[in-house]
Amino acid sequence: MTMTEQQTTQSVTPTATRHVTPVTTSPAGQSTPQPADGDQRAVVTGASSGIGAATVRALVADGWHVVALARRAERLNALAQELGDAVEPIAADITDESSTQAAVETILAGGPVKALVNCAGGAIGKDPVATASIDDWRAMYELNVLGTLRMTQKLLPALKKSAGTVLVISSTAGIEPYEGGAGYCASKFAERVMARVLRLEMIGEPIRVVDISPGMVHTDEFSMHRFHGDAAKAAAVYAGVPDPLKAEDIAECVRWALDQPDTVDIDSIVVRPRAEGSYTKVFRK
Repeated sequence: MTMTEQQTTQSVTPTATRHVTPVTTSPAGQSTPQPADGDQRAVVTGASSGIGAATVRALVADGWHVVALARRAERLNALAQELGDAVEPIAADITDESSTQAAVETILAGGPVKALVNCAGGAIGKDPVATASIDDWRAMYELNVLGTLRMTQKLLPALKKSAGTVLVISSTAGIEPYEGGAGYCASKFAERVMARVLRLEMIGEPIRVVDISPGMVHTDEFSMHRFHGDAAKAAAVYAGVPDPLKAEDIAECVRWALDQPDTVDIDSIVVRPRAEGSYTKVFRK
């Protein structure tokens, strides 16, 4: 997961593109790409890189029409150019209420939604509790918890109508805390609890709630962002680890969970590389 597409708090006006031609969609009445009749339509947040982008590719390969949502429009346009008409890019900042609301209005104007995949997230810093930055904690909570909450709340009515699925890409950091990770772990514990409580609250409703908790996933941006661009610290996270997970591995978990019959809810998936038994028990060559 990456946080770079959501790391600032400035508002982003949602835009949608088709064949990489931008179309402003926040004002009422603007045109919106329409999925073909019968297409299953998913919304993926954090879609500009990492697990989010890999999930978009996996779902498109599986026959889905995908709304790819993130802050960085240029990356979303590139993804749309790569994958074609099956991708509907929308630039928005899920840490901003008005940006999120405008994006959701655009999404709902485009047709039914069968799945929401909450991929946007990230970590900042590894300072101990005694010296950790309040601003860093706030930024992680805004994205990892409140961003997921905003998207889920706003799309839940549509997902109920379609007998759809809410997926939350959380983390094993939400299962086992570790030194230096209090802010990130706290946000991921909260995100996982939110998913679990939503699952309980949706009993009797035609909707599934799935939590996927990855362990060590090697993506281009996650650790670089965590360590403020310090390439040496970022590389040390994966140093000597044979075959850490790739973004595509998590995307395959998403695809598999969605591919189950509507009556089957995969409550939780915990997925780690074979070399990682826990955060503190990792085999390195």
